[in-house]
Amino acid sequence: MADRKADRALLPHGGDLTSARQQFPDVAEPFVDLSTGINPHPYPIPQLPPDLFARLPQRQALARLTAAAARAYGAPSCAHVVAAPGTQILLPAVAALVPSGRVKILGPTYAEHARVAAFVGHSVAEVGNPGDLEDADLAVVVNPNNPDGRLLVRDGLIALLQKLQSRGGLLVVDEAFMDVASPAPSLAGEVARPNLVVLRSFGKFYGLAGLRLGFALATPEAACRLAAWLGPWAVAGPAMAIGEAALVDAAWARSARDTLQREARRLDDILAEAGLDVVGGTSLFRLVQTPAAHALFHHLGERGILVRRFAEQPHWVRFGLPAGEPAWTRLRLALAALPVPAELA
Repeated sequence: MADRKADRALLPHGGDLTSARQQFPDVAEPFVDLSTGINPHPYPIPQLPPDLFARLPQRQALARLTAAAARAYGAPSCAHVVAAPGTQILLPAVAALVPSGRVKILGPTYAEHARVAAFVGHSVAEVGNPGDLEDADLAVVVNPNNPDGRLLVRDGLIALLQKLQSRGGLLVVDEAFMDVASPAPSLAGEVARPNLVVLRSFGKFYGLAGLRLGFALATPEAACRLAAWLGPWAVAGPAMAIGEAALVDAAWARSARDTLQREARRLDDILAEAGLDVVGGTSLFRLVQTPAAHALFHHLGERGILVRRFAEQPHWVRFGLPAGEPAWTRLRLALAALPVPAELA
């Protein structure tokens, strides 16, 4: 089992501008933060009544939010939905739905699943083949995957779920980036089945990561256990109101998907012009593989552009979408100034 002290250590993630400013102290502001997979065109925040900030969140507002989430994600009903201040906070409670045992995670992927599972007492292994998940007590699949965009088909996931169910195993499908998948093989409509938890992130697609809002979808029994673990007033009143407004706005979601697809293709073109090899991603981010990943990260950082690198995959660099034309221009010019590959390496 992993060392408990190591379990408690915070892992590096995207969006850490504080560390970027320490690493590149001479860069003129603002930084162009391409280190996250967050929509650079956030949902417009509606006018909120001041009393939302002055009183405790109301149960009626939570009921409206979970009903909106059930409709938006295709869950059977609001009884299958648990709202939380971000899906990250749900990970320990989800991992504790089964007794301490073997957790297998389809990787390489988002590292918090392994850290949290070890923290609550499981033994953890990362596997590269979906078939290797079948004998786990808890199997985790990130779909679409972060950071390479790998997408598993729905039928294959249901077959995996059935094999896990037969021996009491739990399948957790993290669909943080499912809003932009096309076609979308979501298992949200299957959460009436036992031994399944689907996680949905709000902040990435809606561009409001600072709102801290996410959802777990499960059977009503499992949903009740997760809600009890969170306790009362887990989600702030303003977050409920904004989340409800966004989730019922289907026209905005359709337009956002179109915009993200266009901008992802634009990012592909800029990366290709720089001779960089795109090996995966979603319309919120692109993954580049290059033996010069370390030098590329520093080249961009010295020009005030933060991208995501991965200690376990030293040849990978992930690019999010720039926000606005000045950021696009800075990225294009910085990549145009790349040394030839031999010099960069």
